[in-house]
Amino acid sequence: MRLRLAAITLAFIASGGIAAAQHHGHHDHGSHGALATDQRERVAFPPDLVEHTLADMRDHLLALQQINDALAAGEPDKAGQIAEQRLGMTSLRLHGAAEVARFMPQGMQEAGTAMHKAASRFAIEAQNAGVTGELRPALKALGETMAACVGCHAGYRLR
Repeated sequence: MRLRLAAITLAFIASGGIAAAQHHGHHDHGSHGALATDQRERVAFPPDLVEHTLADMRDHLLALQQINDALAAGEPDKAGQIAEQRLGMTSLRLHGAAEVARFMPQGMQEAGTAMHKAASRFAIEAQNAGVTGELRPALKALGETMAACVGCHAGYRLR
């Protein structure tokens, strides 16, 4: 499973998006035949941590939306601050990552770590963009952040 997750994540990053996830059979919205079987690895969390983790994931999505809004408004410094505080390595305590990680398979832990590290890289590159005006390195790091999210969601689900 860990190798499958790594392959999915790398394919997603290399292809630049959703097409890779669709290619691996995780999202076939065009199929009207039999429902596709969910092939993701089921991960058992205690019920209170399921709710906590799902709330954190919804906050991650909100943070990504706020980051995009800040970038669109020409505020890369603000985007970087949001990324570091809500998604980056600084956010690990906020989300209780140490407690949750105890229940994650190794590949899921690695995907989470990759996401947090990429978000911190984005925060640095967003600050750099505020000085240089060059957004490409920041956008690349933001794409890697989102690819880690997509890769993890493509490989795992909570039960």
